[in-house]
Amino acid sequence: MQKGIKFRAYPNKEQQSLINRTLGCCRLVYNKGLDMRNRAYASGEKASYGQTSAMLTGLKKTEEYAFLKEVDSIALQQSLRDLDRGFKNFFEKRAKHPVFKSKHNHRQSYRTINQSDNIRIVGKYLKLPKLGYVKIKQSMETGHINSVTVERIPTGKYFVVLNVDFEPEPRPNAGHTVGIDVGIKEFYTDSNGNIVRNPKYLEWTQRKLVREQRRLSRKQKDSNNRNKQRIKVAGIHEKITNQRNDFLQKQSTMLVRENQTVCIEDLNVKGMLHNHKLARSIASVSWAKFFFMLEYKSAWYGCTIVRVSTMYPSSQTCSCCGYKNPLVRDLSVRRWECPVCHATHDRDQNAAVNILRKGLTAAV
Repeated sequence: MQKGIKFRAYPNKEQQSLINRTLGCCRLVYNKGLDMRNRAYASGEKASYGQTSAMLTGLKKTEEYAFLKEVDSIALQQSLRDLDRGFKNFFEKRAKHPVFKSKHNHRQSYRTINQSDNIRIVGKYLKLPKLGYVKIKQSMETGHINSVTVERIPTGKYFVVLNVDFEPEPRPNAGHTVGIDVGIKEFYTDSNGNIVRNPKYLEWTQRKLVREQRRLSRKQKDSNNRNKQRIKVAGIHEKITNQRNDFLQKQSTMLVRENQTVCIEDLNVKGMLHNHKLARSIASVSWAKFFFMLEYKSAWYGCTIVRVSTMYPSSQTCSCCGYKNPLVRDLSVRRWECPVCHATHDRDQNAAVNILRKGLTAAV
């Protein structure tokens, strides 16, 4: 298997300049290729990756675009491969039509391939084509490096994402089974009665974020002060993202280590974001990312993730006798008593127990 490992990079000024030029060249080649394919399709023809690659070779031979020879040639080819993949995804209805890249986007990246061991870690440095030895902060061991993505984020920091070969080893766990009902106030409630509160990193930082964004809106455009304030706002967003990712990683790892089977609800998070009253809270809690982490970690360590259909009325069904109470459809009902067996239920824990039972039934 393969996985991505992200390290902070500390390029010197010359390396930063070359990285920035490489980002610009990759963006230029991508946009040239996209324009070529758009014009070909408009005229009833079909442009392929081979034609855009030949276009790149022709550009390098001209004086106007001779600067393309100064950067990593593999990175330029990869930008055209990414464009080709974007069109394939579009035609197979997995993505929207590719759009032109803008230099005003402060998050830029390019990818290069490891050929003949031209990418390797040497001590505290990562050797990259054209860049040479770039200092990195290595936080874990790596396997064979297949490719590297060099990324510059809005705060001006640089990162390298290594795609490495990975041999997962099944980890022993307690062998338990658990059902999970996610929420906004409580991040999730499990079938054992455990409640994990939603840390609400965005909400707790909202006042500071609004204040700094207001200051940014008052700065003169294209001024140094505006750029400094933009970096400050980007830093707040970066901290929120890091806090959220750390929380999600720890919670997903804990569930995979303690349980052999985890039953979750198959939520259509993208569709739920159309509810404008709850969209910010749903995006902030990151259910989709949490479920994605559970999926790939279970594949690594030999666990099972079972998705239960959203059409199953887990909140309305009594976990003791199975009676379906239509009055529980209202989200304001947090505790209710079953009119048949008179059992008292907490809405979320009752849903988690039902999700576990339904998931185990479906898994058999």
